[in-house]
Amino acid sequence: MFKKILIANRGEIACRVIKSARKMGIKTVAVYSDADRNALHVQMADEAVHIGPPPANQSYIVIDKIMDAIRKTGAEAVHPGYGFLSENMKFAEALEKEGVIFVGPPSPAIEAMGDKITSKKIAQEAGVSTVPGYMGLIADAEEAVKISDQIGYPVMIKASAGGGGKGMRIAWTAQEAREGFESSKNEAANSFGDDRIFIEKFVTQPRHIEIQVLADKHGNCVYLHERECSIQRRNQKVIEEAPSPFLDEATRKAMGEQACALAKAVGYSSAGTVEFIVDGNRNFYFLEMNTRLQVEHPVTELITGVDLVEQMIRVANGAPLPFKQEDLKINGWAMESRLYAEDPYRNFLPSIGRLTRYRPPVEGATQGGGIVRNDTGVYEGGEISMYYDPMIAKLCTWGPTRAAAIEEMRQALDTFEVEGIGHNLPFCAAVMDHPKFTAGDMTTAFIAEEFPEGFQGVALPEPTLRRVAAAAAAMNRVAEIRRARITGRMDNHERKVGDDWVVALQGVEYALTIRADRGGATVEFDGGMILRVESDWTPGQTLARLLVDGAHLVLKVGRVTGGYRVRVRGADLKVHVRTRRQAELARLMPEKLPPDTSKLLLCPMPGLMVKLSVAEGDEVFEGQALCTVEAMKMENILRAEKKSIVKKINASVGGSLAVDDVIMEFE
Repeated sequence: MFKKILIANRGEIACRVIKSARKMGIKTVAVYSDADRNALHVQMADEAVHIGPPPANQSYIVIDKIMDAIRKTGAEAVHPGYGFLSENMKFAEALEKEGVIFVGPPSPAIEAMGDKITSKKIAQEAGVSTVPGYMGLIADAEEAVKISDQIGYPVMIKASAGGGGKGMRIAWTAQEAREGFESSKNEAANSFGDDRIFIEKFVTQPRHIEIQVLADKHGNCVYLHERECSIQRRNQKVIEEAPSPFLDEATRKAMGEQACALAKAVGYSSAGTVEFIVDGNRNFYFLEMNTRLQVEHPVTELITGVDLVEQMIRVANGAPLPFKQEDLKINGWAMESRLYAEDPYRNFLPSIGRLTRYRPPVEGATQGGGIVRNDTGVYEGGEISMYYDPMIAKLCTWGPTRAAAIEEMRQALDTFEVEGIGHNLPFCAAVMDHPKFTAGDMTTAFIAEEFPEGFQGVALPEPTLRRVAAAAAAMNRVAEIRRARITGRMDNHERKVGDDWVVALQGVEYALTIRADRGGATVEFDGGMILRVESDWTPGQTLARLLVDGAHLVLKVGRVTGGYRVRVRGADLKVHVRTRRQAELARLMPEKLPPDTSKLLLCPMPGLMVKLSVAEGDEVFEGQALCTVEAMKMENILRAEKKSIVKKINASVGGSLAVDDVIMEFE
């Protein structure tokens, strides 16, 4: 077995590989850029080598710098993780020439299947059903429009060497095809060093289901069942699960056997994923093959018990697979929520900064009989950089059934504390409670269809509001007693805190009376409803675990004037707890209106201005592209909201932008 492996990656996947290598007794080498000097993967590895400035095209995807790190440390093998150089044939060839083992497939397989144009052609020749499209290289935007017109809209514009949603756009019109081609080409060049683009028909109402394969160097290949990855935003997966709630056993077997046949056709070894689009009648179409470890591999590990990273390392060392297809059963159900540094309240735009609080749920077995797993590459006090993918962590749960896995995820999301940056935890929680998701009724259009105006938070149902109100009243009583003792308003520990309160939240007021005892508090609402609240919460704790009417309730709690900021199940609430007289006066207070920004184009995210599409004095129309801002390897086109004239431009190409910087002013 190898004695030392270098991980040519960063973040959570580098940490993930280190864990398996450590379990196998293998020493690890990390590489890092200036921005990652204090990163978690650097701290976890046995050795670390600096490889350059923050931009990936000056560090993580520069083959010569990785090769120098290998020579300096004497690493015998390299695990590429995903993204960066993981599907770069030139990198695999460079390792081969150096006599270093690539923990991945042979370079011919990478060339054949890692390149999406070539893989489509091979799949077609092998008789695999594929999505209609143009597999040749596309010279420029005008040719892209011409091809798109011939295929018929909508079309998917994709980077040949792409992955992770990078270099990918859906175009519904010729104008979107033109703009999408340019953005995809730029993103592909910056993220993968390969700007080739192809176009295919976008199948509406599809489900994205992929098959995990594992092959050795002795001709053996198995499939480890499927993953459902249909919950996507901008072609980037957000929620994944294994198995799929949609497939039957016959379709699962057919897809798995086809995936293995394709892998064998190209002499594949190592872990890989064959992705399919599946329609409502369970007809499936080959989409692409990713010749690497997938981001969502943990859910497969949770339902099969197979450590995919360990098997990749053993296969690379020449070992045969230790199991056969009939040994690989599906055990229970697993969910994965990708925690991104993206603000769902600002249309999921990237967020950067310091993690002032990062407290994930405890990993391992839960009281409910499930499992929690959190793959991460960050820590409290660490920085989220603008230079890399915005993923913070992959929160995974397992349960014996799908419903149990979802409930475990709900509890895990409720107890996951992240502060200092915008993040999508509330959105993930909202998906877990969405009736279409819980019914398994979703397509890749789920987010666009169910959140057409973006995510504005969750409106909690009335029964849940009452439970939160009762909890807030009980917590407020504890806080009031503490304040009374500190200020000397309590003599001989006699309670001088009122019983009657009004709790206002989500536009609703609940008048109630609270009576406490040694075991908790009994909350009686005007009208007669009674809820019992029990908790050991003390003021200052940011996480409150309560029993309300015998059912668990977990709240993230922060103080605000006159009450609390409470976050639960995707809702972000200001909960005011007032005396009845204070509540009367509060109703008379005027509402503060937000400032008028209708004549300003504000930067919605921290990033870099890469293109200005208009000039001062230009007349612009609704929907017209004004400029392009790059953040976290993604290009974001900012558009005019209405017809106007550009009065002033305050930003320049190449300049850095902060959130809410005024880019343009309009007449």
